[in-house]
Amino acid sequence: MALTYQQSKLVKDTIPALREHGEKITTIFYKNMLRDHPELNNYFNSVNQKNGRQPRALTSVILSFASNINHISELIPKFERMCNKHCSLGIQPEHYEIVGKYLIMAFTEVLGPAMTPQVHAAWERAYWLLAKMLIGREAQLYRDFESWSSWRKFKIDRVVPETEDIYSFYLVPQDGKKLPKFFPGQYISLRVNGPEGYFQSRQYSLSESWKPDYYRITVKRDEGARYSNSVSQSYFHPGIVSNLMIDSMPAGTMVDVSHPAGEFFLDINNSSNVPIVLISAGVGVAPMVAIANEVVATQPNRPISWIHGSRKSVPFEEHITHLRRTNPNFHTNIFKTHLAGSDVVGVNYNYDFRMDLEKVSPEDLHLNHGGAEYFICGPEQFMMEMSDYLKSQGVLSQRVHFELFSTGDLAFKHQ
Repeated sequence: MALTYQQSKLVKDTIPALREHGEKITTIFYKNMLRDHPELNNYFNSVNQKNGRQPRALTSVILSFASNINHISELIPKFERMCNKHCSLGIQPEHYEIVGKYLIMAFTEVLGPAMTPQVHAAWERAYWLLAKMLIGREAQLYRDFESWSSWRKFKIDRVVPETEDIYSFYLVPQDGKKLPKFFPGQYISLRVNGPEGYFQSRQYSLSESWKPDYYRITVKRDEGARYSNSVSQSYFHPGIVSNLMIDSMPAGTMVDVSHPAGEFFLDINNSSNVPIVLISAGVGVAPMVAIANEVVATQPNRPISWIHGSRKSVPFEEHITHLRRTNPNFHTNIFKTHLAGSDVVGVNYNYDFRMDLEKVSPEDLHLNHGGAEYFICGPEQFMMEMSDYLKSQGVLSQRVHFELFSTGDLAFKHQ
């Protein structure tokens, strides 16, 4: 049921107030909803609730929706990311009833007299326009998941350290059944019991191409946001699930895992031979390993350029070196900011400073190829910088893919 012209106008007229008070609205929304429906804490990231990231992400979604209310098709990439994450968490249609109720209540509380009956009705209709779109797409995804539409028990088969703070976990299904295929670059959600009495779920990129009997994820210790002064250094809001896995979940531990999902992937059904450029930093290496392994195995003639930045050790360094030495179409550029005594330029690194794409040859970046695809994964600021550089070199935004686990957006002008 579409909005009338007048209702669309009323929604857009609230944009200035949303820009000013959006985060207050979403903070009140989460506070009231989780107070009255504490069971929903099982679906939300408690760390992102405390550090404000969850309210900021929802504010971004609301503003984008209001700003594009007359041409919603432009929001399809954002909605696709939301729907994939919702399905990985087990979100159901009945949850939209609760969210709609408390979101409109928060609007009314913060906007006050500006939330007239007409504006209230317009936003209620707009919300359900959005909700029905998401519910419909999520129903399609759940059908694609077939019999695995909820949580499935897996055992941690082994844990392998990749660097001093990055570990790979090999997960095997408890039921012993063959695992479904996935697109390299996708993720799973992994659920554990959190310290506050609720489940906590996190998304982890699959770091190996499809295998019928196990999935592999690669996890980095999350110390939280660092704060330092002249006297001391401390960390705020450290990660829960990643740190729990590394510190307290050895081989033999049982975990809940969702069906692979995500809109960041290499389409293996497309036999294109255009070059692929993988740009990663830190644990952002994880989905790139899956993509590289798949391409090397199934399309050995396809050019791959991998550009990676690390502080010290490079995850999967031996494997990446092996790929480079055994595949003439596989090229690497490794940036390191802290060298070890055993590091040799040209062997296990190329540059001893922070990643700078301007230092990489245009040939390795495939800037002169109008069809090259770019996959970027790493910290958000890093992804923004890499994207901006590619844009400045004439790369079209539709050829640049990002791994984002949040429902908000990065501040890319061309996104």
